Amino acid sequence: MHQALYRKWRPQTFDDVCGQEHITSILRYEAQNRAFSHAYLFCGSRGTGKTTCAKILAKVVNCESHVNGNPCGKCAACLAIESGAATDVLEMDAASNNGVDNIRDIRDEVVYAPSTLRYRVYIIDEVHMLSVSAFNALLKTLEEPPEHVVFILATTELHKLPATIISRCQRFDFRRISTEVLMARLQFIAAQESIALDPDAARMLAKLAQGGMRDAISLLELCSGGDREVTPAVVEDAIGLTGNDAMLSTVQAVADKNYDLLFSRIDEVVRSSKDISVFWQDLLSVYRDMLVVKTTQNAASYLDLTDHEAEKLQQAAKRFRKETLFYHCKLLEDAFFAMQKANAVKRIVAEMTLVRMCDEALDTSVEALQSRVAQLEEQLLSGRFVQQSTPAPARVEASPAAPRVTEAAPKEPIPVSTERKMPPTPSSAPMSEGGKRILRPIRAWMEVVEKISRSDPMRASFVKTSRGFTLEDERVLVQFETDFSLRMMEDDDARDRLRMAVSAVLRREVGDRMLLMEVAGKKENASVIDEILAASDSDE
Repeated sequence: MHQALYRKWRPQTFDDVCGQEHITSILRYEAQNRAFSHAYLFCGSRGTGKTTCAKILAKVVNCESHVNGNPCGKCAACLAIESGAATDVLEMDAASNNGVDNIRDIRDEVVYAPSTLRYRVYIIDEVHMLSVSAFNALLKTLEEPPEHVVFILATTELHKLPATIISRCQRFDFRRISTEVLMARLQFIAAQESIALDPDAARMLAKLAQGGMRDAISLLELCSGGDREVTPAVVEDAIGLTGNDAMLSTVQAVADKNYDLLFSRIDEVVRSSKDISVFWQDLLSVYRDMLVVKTTQNAASYLDLTDHEAEKLQQAAKRFRKETLFYHCKLLEDAFFAMQKANAVKRIVAEMTLVRMCDEALDTSVEALQSRVAQLEEQLLSGRFVQQSTPAPARVEASPAAPRVTEAAPKEPIPVSTERKMPPTPSSAPMSEGGKRILRPIRAWMEVVEKISRSDPMRASFVKTSRGFTLEDERVLVQFETDFSLRMMEDDDARDRLRMAVSAVLRREVGDRMLLMEVAGKKENASVIDEILAASDSDE
């Protein structure tokens, strides 16, 4: 009868256990000094070696001649335990034997001495499945068992165990096995089994196993069926994965708003044997990797990628801002949960989500607004404003009664020391075609007020009630509520303070001729996006 590879290559000694040296070294030390604990607790994710180490420990405590803390595998005790003939080593699955009666049977048996071996060993797998009454029945026996009894408890969900049980055991936490260790083990097994395994395919299998050795070996056996070479293409076809290049092209399509490519990608997944949920998990993993690249200094230490894959991922991450990546991850996560609830409409959920990822204006969530605001901030800080899907700034008609405007009068180049003695003359703000002017509100106007208040608190009170705008020709217009406020800011010193504060906030030089001041006439109408930005400022 065929034996599964993960059973055939199960380690028989502590030295053969991969990726758990922090545990096996302690167990070997206890075996060498014959200083065993009465109860052990092995906890960790699936396939990391808990049951394997429990069986090795059961052999080594009864081994007649251990070798450097490992069972010899040749004595009568080791052979009996390996063949399953030893009646003093009992394995129990708590998932199907979780009642109090099962634990009472163990409690009644432990009083008797072992029949053939030195110790009677109880291995209770998935111990977190025991009922509350069963835990209570086990508690006293676990705390003070007879000297000839050893308990080994294994669980994947430590948080479900009572603290009273955990405190009475010697606890070992099994870590997820690293990708490199899994790759090395897979290549070793493949060489022993005459399986042609491509290194890139080995990396894919190791990543898919998510730190579990049993899963990695099972995937290798699945992909090697039919006596064929295991390549990345074979792995993708056998498991239903989408290649890394295809996932990155999907991400690029989202950045380019290429709806045709996105719909064709979903159609390709539906027509193939692949599950949309698996495709969606792969896409979410790519976004997670891009987020790591975008937010960390040493992303390579957190990602299991080749140099070529890492370079392509960095290029893709440059096309998104952090706020946009968070927004897309939220959409992908919500869509994944929706797919689990409604299996029949997975395709519709996927297509609708990809469209929303391409056009943030279709979503009114906080994450979507944060992404749009971040885009505007980036454009404003860079000194440019690129109109995309947001409404254009409002054009307002000039007031019938011409407002009072002051501006530094044009003058010939003269020494700086005498330039400020030239009195400013009235002038009108620039008009665009049709007698309309475009006003873009300065969002950080309160920063201007704060900078002036540090040196001149009195004049800062006049600026606080004013509003600042930038015009099409990069000039700055300040509108005051009253004529008195305007007159107070017209003298040279006050004007200089205002100009320097505006220059610091806008991060560009605002010359004397670039600063206009007037008394506000008709109230200017802001665009929809300006209202959003103003609301966000008030929240802060």
